[in-house]
Amino acid sequence: MEEAAVAELAALLAAPAARAGAAEAALALSGSAEGRRLLLEGRHGVLEALLELATKPWPPAACCASGGKGGGCQVNPGGGCQVNPGGGCQVNPGGGCQVNPGGGCQVNPGGGCQVNPALSCLVNLSSEPAAREPLLAALPALLGLLPAGPACGALANVCREPGAAQRVLRGLEESGPGLASLLEALGEPRPPPELGSLLCNLSQVPEGRRGILDRSRRSVQRLLPHTQLGAPIDLRRGAVGALRNCCFQHEDHEWLLGEEVDVLPFLLLPLAGPEEFPEDEMERLPVDLQYLPADKKREEDPEIRKMLLESIMLLAATPAGRRRLRAAGTFLVLRELHRWEPEPRVLGACENLIQVLIGDDPPPGLENLLLVEVPEELELRLQRLDLEEDEERWQRERPEGTPGGGGLGEDLGDQPRDPPAPSHQP
Repeated sequence: MEEAAVAELAALLAAPAARAGAAEAALALSGSAEGRRLLLEGRHGVLEALLELATKPWPPAACCASGGKGGGCQVNPGGGCQVNPGGGCQVNPGGGCQVNPGGGCQVNPGGGCQVNPALSCLVNLSSEPAAREPLLAALPALLGLLPAGPACGALANVCREPGAAQRVLRGLEESGPGLASLLEALGEPRPPPELGSLLCNLSQVPEGRRGILDRSRRSVQRLLPHTQLGAPIDLRRGAVGALRNCCFQHEDHEWLLGEEVDVLPFLLLPLAGPEEFPEDEMERLPVDLQYLPADKKREEDPEIRKMLLESIMLLAATPAGRRRLRAAGTFLVLRELHRWEPEPRVLGACENLIQVLIGDDPPPGLENLLLVEVPEELELRLQRLDLEEDEERWQRERPEGTPGGGGLGEDLGDQPRDPPAPSHQP
């Protein structure tokens, strides 16, 4: 029965008079894992029909004549692409970027149709591994839809794996200016939130990082404003994730921290609160972090806070980076964050970074922590210790009235930790 219904849907998607309703039905079906499985069964050709429809002008004439009633599908504002907090650059490990998973088509309050439901359906389908190869085979058509949000979301899901990210990057190079057009879209008044996740996933491979770090195009500077609270949360997650990945390029650290980019204030400001500092401490801080207003809020998302700390930790991997971080009063911001931070995993990342900044530098030959090879057994042991410390923090009873716990008077542990391990796909 199900197969017959999917076969009928495929036929309707190919029929000009029925395409709009069939695309909306497919979108509704793609809101569940079982529905996505049915749509992706290759013998019915639904995916191919959706790909063809997604690249055609939308809405159909009948939808426009109705003034948008029953027409375009609006992207679910809560369902954007998410960066995997586990370290690698992936998209929403719980199921990928989805569009309006409840299935209902929403009408643009302004009266017009918004998003081609066939393209929205492809975003949902792209979260399934079975869709990766068919969508990569249709890459030229999908690239032609960029930088629209749904196209960014579908490609962000597709290129969660490094090999797929490289294929998308090659496709971008072959079709024109490479990453440049995506980075230029960041300068638009309202860039699509999904664009952040796409850039983050593309930056997990060296080719993507080189594109973002292209000094001649001032590309990385376009990411910086989107790390702050004013940007949509999905765009912030992606922008911070992409910056974190770029910080693995240790040869660019001095440039990133220098006047031309000056990345540090953009990483520290979301971690800073309204605390006042004595005058001598205030003068050490970057100008953008001095005399912050009493209503200054920290980044609300704990995973973004953790990625910001990991980015700074990567910058602290080189001797020049550590000198710059210390001179800019980074410890002062981390000290206040440590007193406030309620999340154990973020608190642990903060403590590890503080240890690197206040501890002695590594001996000669080991100054660049990103070039130090850590034996796999030791790395696994350190990961287990981190998990145990996180569990202890969850169980630890915090003093009343202090959301972050005991402040820097407590023991911060035995040895400084290495920066986030490059073996996790950056």
